[in-house]
Amino acid sequence: MWMMASLTRLGRSIVVVACSALLLAACGGQAGGPAATASASPSPSPSPTATPAAAPVVLAQNVGTMGTILVAASNSHTVYTFDSDSPGVSRCTGGCATTWPPVTVAAGATPTGGPGVTGQLGTITRGDGSLQVTYKGMPLYFFHSDSTSGDTKGNYTGWSLVKP
Repeated sequence: MWMMASLTRLGRSIVVVACSALLLAACGGQAGGPAATASASPSPSPSPTATPAAAPVVLAQNVGTMGTILVAASNSHTVYTFDSDSPGVSRCTGGCATTWPPVTVAAGATPTGGPGVTGQLGTITRGDGSLQVTYKGMPLYFFHSDSTSGDTKGNYTGWSLVKP
């Protein structure tokens, strides 16, 4: 089970890095650092106005009995918020961030929402310098056991599906 979870995280990391590199290559930038695993900075960074060519980071998608929730545009995996977080502050660090990897973007990228995303997206800077995506100020996460589109295995007490 541990090995499968490690392979799933590795695969997810490869997809995130590849998508970030493609986006940055199209814009003439360089790829950013690895996914976050350290504690967060409590201050959100300002979000500049998105350019029309920016690829969305999250989309609103109907997921069966869960209704319409936010999913990652890159792989349609469900995104979550942590009830112990507060706007602009991630309290999920260390082992928590291994089980609940933060949704991140490359340095200099501005997260945008796809169709149906009505709230404001932004970023916060984590302790390792990576940029974690926020929705309505709340940090976003994946769940390590969600492996396909529509999985909501992370819908636990203390964690919430994100509604547009």
